[in-house]
Amino acid sequence: MDTIKKKAQERGQKLRLSYSGALLPTEAHALMQQGAKLVDVRTDAELQYVGAIPGSVTIEWNTYPEGQRNPAFLEQLATSVRKDEPVMFICRSGARSHGAAEAAMRAGWQETYNVLEGFEGDQDAEHHRNSLGGWRHAGLPWVQS
Repeated sequence: MDTIKKKAQERGQKLRLSYSGALLPTEAHALMQQGAKLVDVRTDAELQYVGAIPGSVTIEWNTYPEGQRNPAFLEQLATSVRKDEPVMFICRSGARSHGAAEAAMRAGWQETYNVLEGFEGDQDAEHHRNSLGGWRHAGLPWVQS
């Protein structure tokens, strides 16, 4: 666990992040297996139609379909994750989860991480996802309803 966190912190320093660090999907999965909380901040629609990660906590960062910031995000996070336990955030590609990790750190969570590449990864040359990085592309556990 410490080796993974050290790598994440080093990436975070290179990226000049205000929170604990940045994880690759396989690293996040390993930390999750060791008890760290993974919070999926995608919308409920994304979770239902694209897929979800078993064992993750789901809290929308932006609401669907309005796309507005979820005003209850930190309150909902507090009901699921203690401020003294490691928490990792994931979204589609790593942008919303970056904002969530920053907000949680500012609100007093002591150890927050962003999962780089997100659930679906970056777009390829044909503008498709799931072929360049991401949780699914890494072959990590996920389900679709």
